[in-house]
Amino acid sequence: MEKRVRVRFAPSPTGGLHMGGIRTALFNYLFAKKHGGDFILRIEDTDQTRFVEGAEEYIIESLKWCGIEPNEGVGFGDGKHAPYRQSERKNLGIYKTYANKLIASGFAYYAFDTTEELEEMRKRLEAAKVVAPQYNAVSRLNMRNSLTLSEDDVKKLLDQGEKYVVRLKVPRNEEIRFNDIIRGWVTVNSAQVDDKVLLKSDGMPTYHLAHIVDDIEMEITHAVRGEEWLPSAPAHILIYRYLGLEAQMPKLAHLPLILNPDGNGKISKREARFPVFPLSWHDPREATPYIGYKESGYYPEAFINILALLGWNPGNNEELFSVDQLAQLFSFERVHKSGAKFDPEKAKWFNQQYLRAKSDHELSQVFKPILKEKGHEKDDTFMIDFCKLVKEKVQFVHEFWDHGKYIFEAPTSYDQKIMTKKWNNTSGTLFNSVLITFNSIDTWSSQNIHDAFEELLKTAGKIDMQLLRVLITGVAGGPQLFDMLALIGKDEVIKRLELALQKNN
Repeated sequence: MEKRVRVRFAPSPTGGLHMGGIRTALFNYLFAKKHGGDFILRIEDTDQTRFVEGAEEYIIESLKWCGIEPNEGVGFGDGKHAPYRQSERKNLGIYKTYANKLIASGFAYYAFDTTEELEEMRKRLEAAKVVAPQYNAVSRLNMRNSLTLSEDDVKKLLDQGEKYVVRLKVPRNEEIRFNDIIRGWVTVNSAQVDDKVLLKSDGMPTYHLAHIVDDIEMEITHAVRGEEWLPSAPAHILIYRYLGLEAQMPKLAHLPLILNPDGNGKISKREARFPVFPLSWHDPREATPYIGYKESGYYPEAFINILALLGWNPGNNEELFSVDQLAQLFSFERVHKSGAKFDPEKAKWFNQQYLRAKSDHELSQVFKPILKEKGHEKDDTFMIDFCKLVKEKVQFVHEFWDHGKYIFEAPTSYDQKIMTKKWNNTSGTLFNSVLITFNSIDTWSSQNIHDAFEELLKTAGKIDMQLLRVLITGVAGGPQLFDMLALIGKDEVIKRLELALQKNN
C-alpha cells in the first residue's frame, strides 16, 4: 500500500517570511493537495539566538492570506506528532536520543573545542592555503574531541560539565550519491563535506539533526526545500544512513532560486523597487518597515499565481490559474533546475488580470473608503458605473483615483501640450456649438450624447474629440469619451465646458 503523502514547510522564526519561503510553502501545498495528502507547518527554532519576536505569528498570517493553509502544525491544529516547534520537541529528549545512537555506533563524536581553538584552526588552515577551511576528517585529528582524547579524558570532561558539541563523523574519501526529484542523481565526495554539528552545547539540535529526526518521526514522505540546502544534503544522507533510516528517508526536492530581475543573485529583502514580503513586516532590529504585497494592493491569487510560475511551468501557454487548477497540474518534474528571474512588471500584470475579473460591485466597495478619504461620496450605482469605466486602465484598486479623479473633480489646469497643438481661433466657436448641443439633450446618456454628436458633425464638419476631453477633464487620455461624459452628468459637463471656454478664449 502506497504511503500517504506528507510534506512540511519548516521556516525559522528569525524574521519575516519572504516570497522565496512562500513559494516553497506553495509547492509543498500544491503537491499535498494534488495527492490528497497532509501539509504541515513546523517551526524550526533550534537557533534561539536568532529568534525574532512576532516572526512566528507573521508566518502563520502570511500563509492564511495567501490561501495555502496547512492542515496540521503550529497555528493550524495538532496531530499525533505534536508538538511542532523544535524547541518544545527538544524538551522531550527526542534529538538527544538520536544523537546518542550516532555516538554509540561510532558515527558521531564529542568535540570540546573552544571558540578560540576553532578560530586558531581556521587561521592555520588558511596559512596552509586550504581553499575552504573546515572541521573535517583531516583537521579533526588536531582538535580536542573524543577521537583524539582518551576514553578516560572524555569521561572526565563530560562528568565535569565541560561544554561540548556533537559532530557527525564524515568519512575521508567516499562517494555520496542521492536522487533529487528535480535534479536527478547527485554525487559528492565526502572530502567536500564538513563534520556538521548535530547537537549544540545547550542541548539544542542543529537543523542538520533536528529536521531529519522530525521528518522521520512525522512520517514525512517528501522534503521540499530551497537549493541553498543542496550542499548540506550529502551530510544529511549520511545521517539517515548511520541511523539505519535510509529506506525511510523522504524523497528530496531542491527548488531553484528566485533571482533579482536582472538575474544577478537571489532576490533579497533589500531590493527596494518592489515588495519581497507577502504582508508588511517591521523587523524590530531595523528602523524601516518593509511593505508587503497585500498592503501594496495585490490580490493573494495574483501573488500566488506569479510565484507558481517562478521555476515551474504547466506544460502549456496558459498563465492564469486558480489554486485548484495549479494543484491539478503541479508536478516536480516540471520544476526547473536553474534560477527564475522575478519580473515585477509581470507581477503587476497578473494583479491587473485578477482585478478585471472582479465584479464592478466588489471593486466599488473596496474603492469607496479610498474615495471618502479624498472628500467624495457617491451612491452604489454611480460607484459601480465608475469602476466599470476605469478598471481597464488600472492594475490596483488604489489607482482608481489617479486614473479617474477628474470624474469627481473639475480640472484646474489643461494639458498644455494638447492645448498648444490643437486650440486655435475657431475652437471657441466650434465648442460653443458643442455646448448648445449638450444643452439640447433631454435624456443624458452615452447613446444620446453619441447621437447628438453625429447630428452636430453633419453641420460642424469635424470636432477634435481629444481637445473636448481635455476641456472637460484636463487630461488627454481616459476611458470611452461618451461613457465618461454620461457618468459625470449633464449639469457638471456643461459647467466645466463653459469654464474651460472662458479660460481659453
